Amino acid sequence: MKQLITLTVNGVTHEVAIEPRQSLLQVLREELHLTGTKEGCSEGECGACTVILDGRTVDSCLIFGLEAHGREVVTIEGVAQGEQLHPLQKAFAEYGGVQCGFCTPGMILAAKALLDSNPHPTEAEIRRGISGNLCRCTGYVKIVEAINAAAQSAVG
Repeated sequence: MKQLITLTVNGVTHEVAIEPRQSLLQVLREELHLTGTKEGCSEGECGACTVILDGRTVDSCLIFGLEAHGREVVTIEGVAQGEQLHPLQKAFAEYGGVQCGFCTPGMILAAKALLDSNPHPTEAEIRRGISGNLCRCTGYVKIVEAINAAAQSAVG
């Protein structure tokens, strides 16, 4: 039997009826049609489904949608300000941190959460901050450079 929940996603409050066993990932993709969050492993290992829940990164495949009731979620769709890309999005494009793009939404959200809590991370802190997000294409060097550049642009 479906249950009604209210959650705020990217600053917009939604009331949605969901199945009790639906993951937050399924709620975002299937009910709210926010398909930027990707389903990778469905086991919390790859980070493709990373979103920010009440200021902290979570693997949305491991969180029940019911757990998001009354909470705030940020997905990749909520990172840009209208047509203005977030500095992380700009840096990922400029530094070649995007190849196939599958991991990119989760990687950017992990990086955003890191920079929100630590605006001036070291390379080691950047690597630790994205350690839950797997990328099969880039080798991480360009991703780390992009995150560092975004952090530097916020300073300058």
